Formats: sequence, structure tokens, C-alpha cells
Amino acid sequence: MGSTIDRSGQQGLVQIYGRGLTFMDEASRKFLSHKVKTVDELIALVGPRPRGKKVIMCHGVFDVVHPGHIRHLLYAKSKGDLLVASLTADRHIMKANMRPYIPEDIRALNLAALEMVDFVIIDPHPTPLSNISAIQPDYFAKGYEYGKDNSIHPKTQDEIGILEGYGGEVIFTPGDVVYSSSALIEMQPPDISIEKLNMLMMEENITFNDLRSILEKFKGMRAHVVGDTIVDSYTYCAMIGGQSKTPTISVRFEHKDSYVGGAGIVAKHLKAAGAEVTFSTVLGEDADAAFVRKDLQAAGVIMKDILDPTRPTTNKNAIITEGYRMLKVDTLDNRTISDKICAKFCSQIAETETDVLMFSDFRHGIFNRSTVSILMKAISNGVFKVADSQVASRWGNILEFQGFDLLTPNEREARFALGDQDSHVRPLATSLFAQANCKTLILKLGDRGILTYRTRPAEDPRTFAVIDSFVDRVVDAVGAGDALLAYSSLALKLTGNDIVASILGSMAAGIECEHDGNIPVTLEAMRKKIDAIERVALLK
Repeated sequence: MGSTIDRSGQQGLVQIYGRGLTFMDEASRKFLSHKVKTVDELIALVGPRPRGKKVIMCHGVFDVVHPGHIRHLLYAKSKGDLLVASLTADRHIMKANMRPYIPEDIRALNLAALEMVDFVIIDPHPTPLSNISAIQPDYFAKGYEYGKDNSIHPKTQDEIGILEGYGGEVIFTPGDVVYSSSALIEMQPPDISIEKLNMLMMEENITFNDLRSILEKFKGMRAHVVGDTIVDSYTYCAMIGGQSKTPTISVRFEHKDSYVGGAGIVAKHLKAAGAEVTFSTVLGEDADAAFVRKDLQAAGVIMKDILDPTRPTTNKNAIITEGYRMLKVDTLDNRTISDKICAKFCSQIAETETDVLMFSDFRHGIFNRSTVSILMKAISNGVFKVADSQVASRWGNILEFQGFDLLTPNEREARFALGDQDSHVRPLATSLFAQANCKTLILKLGDRGILTYRTRPAEDPRTFAVIDSFVDRVVDAVGAGDALLAYSSLALKLTGNDIVASILGSMAAGIECEHDGNIPVTLEAMRKKIDAIERVALLK
């Protein structure tokens, strides 16, 4: 990650073994490090056929190891001397949305911890055919369901063909204990978020001290936000009753709170993180515009707002009674900005010196199919470009922002852009990443966390990473994506590391969810969140 990472706190990191997947404390590593192997290492250990010790191989996903798996592995071990458990790599699992639930590194360790398993390999191929040919096990164990009723599955037939070609044999294990990983996960997903985070950070050579150090280096970074301002209002009322003659709900006004939202809160998040922020937006000639200017100037944001007296400043007013949001009243005009205003935005984009340029698109007039390409042409060469395009109530399309360094859509926005309602999340992200021609994609998945797809060498299997949500208690999820956008953008520009950016962005989103209204996420709040997660991760 370069000079931006402080390596002073890394005494706890351990040597990476094999293909770079096992990392744990020294005592635990002693028991398992000799089991997880690459295919080449395994071939060297077991030797060619004929062998003095019979090798039997099992293959599967093993997402959650259950009694059916244990019975399968025990039976297989009883038929040979050395049991090799082969598991499918993450990128080839398409069983259901967000699967595998447990990453391949942890799945490998789970199998290695079983006494009956002698060796574990992670298969980088979509099927085990290549490894069967290379390892040439004496036996290949399959579950009973692949051979019941004398009906052989076509994929199993392919495996049998390779085995018979060199003299191997397929064994079908009994089906007296039947469980389903999918059913168990859907019934009660295991909470392994901290374990997954630990694995990811160790694999990427990141420590909690690194995260703290990076936060301190945000100070002085320059950010230019271009986007739609929204004033989010909350009108709190008390229930009086209903009218007897008409179905009209009657409430009594108590008080009203307003917050700067939309691209405005992105600017405030960036300023709270320590950046020097310039904000380009369009405002109406009204009280909400005055409120926005006063609020952002008080926060230290440099305002370059453009007045459009023909439209109101966008306001979204939620009517809340006894904790329930009864109604939302929007005051807005979604007409496309005029050519004159668009030209002013282009001048500001071209003339503002910045480290990070963010297009924060809420589809309230600034960005649309015709203006996006014009605004993009104003960007100077080499500027770090980030975009977020929301479709909560409007039709934005993240694919209009081509060739950006970072895009941060949510799942709904990705599906809308691709016209894809059916694909699982991972292939959805793969398709969006390719079509957007971006360098890093952070796909927001709500309470399921985020999936980051990144540019990697062709031979590197770590093209994506899943990070679970860091929310302790959801109070108001509105604005979480804006916090993620701000912190992940600064971190990615500063470090060039998309995992660091994803972790810090996800932490900021978690903090934002824990408060009512759009409140800027401060560095102090981020430090406390890092401290809290570290205490759990390191059992402090």
C-alpha cells in the first residue's frame, strides 16, 4: 500500500502459508498449517500411483460443516489411508445470493481442524476435473444423492470418466444423515463477521493501527463535491384522532428538525474527516437555500452554489407521529439544469484544484443522460474520480459514469443499470464492474454489508471481498451510503488500497445508521468504532 501505511503495530501478524490463506495465532497454526496445501504441494506429498497409502478425495462447498458432512468424511476416511478434502473456491459458487456465507479461507481451516481430514486444497477451477487428473486419487467419494436410483448425474459421469481412465474408482457414501448447508444458513445465519474481517485484514496485511493512522492523514486532502442538495426535514407531531365524516388523520405539530442531505451531507462528512472541501450545487431562492449555505459554511465547506430562481431548493419532509413515519412531502423540481448552469458547473470542475472529485447524483436536475457526458469532459486528466448515482425515487444510471476510479451503487441501483432482476450478487457485481470500466466497485448491500470488486491481475483469485455491516443498532439508515462514499473515497485516494477504503467506508456507514438524521461522521466516532471492533476481534 505504499508509504501511507504504518507498519509499527504488526508484531501480531503471522507468516502466510501455502497459497496465502491461513493466518492465526502461533499455537493454533501449529496444528493446522501442515494440512492446507496447494495442489502441487499435495502431489509432491502423496506421490504418483501406485502408492503405498491409498488416497481418497472428497469435493464440495462445505459452506457450513454439518453432521451430514461429518458422516460423509468419516465414511470416506474409512475407505482409504489419506483423506483429501477439496473445496470450491468462492468465485465459482453460485448456489444462492450472497453465497458462500463463509469465505474459502475459513472453510479450509474448518476442514483442516477435523481429525479425519489429512489435507485440504482450495480448487481454483469451477469443477474438480482438473485436480482429479493431476492428483489421481485412488478413490473419489461422492454423496449418495449423486448415485441414487441407479441414476448418475452428468457431472459425476465426467468425473467417473477421468477416474476410470487411470484406474481410479468412485465411492458413494451412505445417505443416512442428511442436512443442507443452505437450509441451515437460511434458518439462522452464523455471525462470523469478525472472523471474516480478521481474515481479510491479515490477508491484505492491514492492522487496526493502520486504519487509525490513515484517518489522521485525511487532514488537508482536497475534495470537490458536485451534486444535488437535499434538505431532509422531520416534522414531529402528536396524534389527535380522525375526522368522523372523512378518513382524515388529525395530528398536532410539535417541532421540526432539518438537516442538510444529498450531496451536501457528503461534503460535511468529508470536512468532518479532515479534508478541505469545495461544494458545487444548485439552490433555489428560498429559506431552505439560506439554511443550506449557513449550515455548510459553519461546517467549513467552501460553497460554490449556483442560484436558480426558477426552482425550489429540494426539501423532503417526513411527518412523524409516535415514532411512525406517516407521510413524506417533497418540494422539488427535477427539470434538467439549463445550458447556462451546466456551463458554470463545467467551469467549476475544470478550475477547482482537488485530490478527489465526487459526483453525488440524486437525479434532481444536475445529472442526467445529456449532462453527465458534458460534465465529465470538464474533468482534468489524472483527477481521481468517484461517482454515486441513487435511484431511491428517481431513475439514475451508474453506468453513465464510465471509467471512474470508484463507484458505490447499491444492489437496486446495480440491477436497474443492468436491467437484471435475477442474477446473484457476485455475477451482478462482475457484470457492472466490467460494463462501467471502473477501477473499484463497492456494491452496497444494506444490512448484509458490502461487496467490493477490484482490479486485480488475471491470475489473482481475490477480485472481490465481502465485508459485513458494522452497525451495532440501526436507528436511521438514511444517509449511510453518503458516509461510505466520503470515507472510502478519501481512503482509496490516499492509500490505493480498496480493502482499506471498503473497511473505513463501511465503518462510517455503520456509525451513520446509529443516529437519527444526517449527522456528519467525525474522526473521533471512527476511532471509537475501530477501538470497539478491535476489542472484539482481538478478545481484549
